[in-house]
Amino acid sequence: MTGYGGGATGVGSLPGGDAREAAKTVTGSFEELPHLAELPGRGPGADMIGRSLGLLVDMYAHVEPSGWRISDRPGRDTKRARSWLGEDLDALEEFTQGYEGKLKVQAVGPWTLAAALELRTGEAMVQDAGACRDLAGSLAEGLREHLADVRKRIPGAEVVLQLDEPSLTAVLQGRVRTASGYRTYRAVDRQVVEGALRDLVAVHDGDVIVHSCAPDVPFPLLRRAGVAGVSFDFSLLTEREDDAIGEAVEDGVKLFAGVVPTTDVPLSDPAGSVMGVRKLWRRLGLSPGILAESVVVTPACGLAGASPAYARAAMAHCVRAARSLADNPE
Repeated sequence: MTGYGGGATGVGSLPGGDAREAAKTVTGSFEELPHLAELPGRGPGADMIGRSLGLLVDMYAHVEPSGWRISDRPGRDTKRARSWLGEDLDALEEFTQGYEGKLKVQAVGPWTLAAALELRTGEAMVQDAGACRDLAGSLAEGLREHLADVRKRIPGAEVVLQLDEPSLTAVLQGRVRTASGYRTYRAVDRQVVEGALRDLVAVHDGDVIVHSCAPDVPFPLLRRAGVAGVSFDFSLLTEREDDAIGEAVEDGVKLFAGVVPTTDVPLSDPAGSVMGVRKLWRRLGLSPGILAESVVVTPACGLAGASPAYARAAMAHCVRAARSLADNPE
């Protein structure tokens, strides 16, 4: 995995509902690693889960008061999700004419989808091993088609696929709550989780990264699954994770370090935003010479909850912080 030195990018979501404005802002902010913006403020189908359910092949879902539930056929919600994704892709295509370089697109991974998608009983799909396999297979086919469409629209792009897995740790630790809320589903076997992720990674012939803004990101499992990078909220790291992070870096895994707050707060100076990354590097005993090429600076998570002005400022801040890391890795 190369070409990320001194880089910065977004996680996915932005405030507002104007696809053209979002694409213009992203491509103008992240000239070296733009991403396909998500605009959940438009409503169900534009949200992270609904957008990814719209990618599924021969599997459909609709919105219930409790969330997304499996359906027999594509309905209004599925069609709306696909329409909004098409609108977002049209806008990105418009603002990347002639672009050559890395371009990131996001989709929810199989385990967060399984934790969020309800079976007809109202219980989460994560409780049904067979349904989870079907979901992962449907997602794999949908991602193949989606990635092919992106490459066709933007032929100069080196597409990076981000799988959003904020519920991954909860799935592994048996902390996903049942419909009643009074108990939790049984933890899914780690080898099963790892195998499904490995199969999804194999769908794409480019870089695949996994994003989670939850605590206790399973770095060793993700490294074994073959991901090229891990995106995470840097403020949630603890020193007990140092060894796992160090092993991942030494194995070539890139760290997409979420160091910029996601809601409107005064921003520190760019060098201060990445001070914790430098301290981590010293604790790990890693060479300062590989720091900038191993780390991509991002917001801590999506920016949908921020004001438009702050979202623009946060993206610009990520770029300046990444430049600071590259100019002064010590």
